[in-house]
Amino acid sequence: MKKQARKSKHSSVGLHIVEGLKQAVAHYRGEIQLRTTTYTIPDPVDVKAIRKKLGLSQAKFAARYCFSPRTLQQWEQGRSKPDGVARAYLTVIRRNPRPVEKALRLAS
Repeated sequence: MKKQARKSKHSSVGLHIVEGLKQAVAHYRGEIQLRTTTYTIPDPVDVKAIRKKLGLSQAKFAARYCFSPRTLQQWEQGRSKPDGVARAYLTVIRRNPRPVEKALRLAS
């Protein structure tokens, strides 16, 4: 019985893929207009500015907000960029650092 459920799931996925390909071809031919979603690229997060605004060294900022000091250095030197979750976290720290600190103290 599990094989049938799995098979129908795969068939459903396959049907969706085929339908998507048909739509892509029709769009290419100019037969249909596809809806598009506008995606805006978020503003860059200036990690160093956030840290300096709080008056913290890299070591203290990393420790206070549970970042790896090495990761923080990489971000500040532009060798890497924070991923989406880290960007969101840094944005919250920038806007409301005290509640974040309080929440982290309560969690430990």
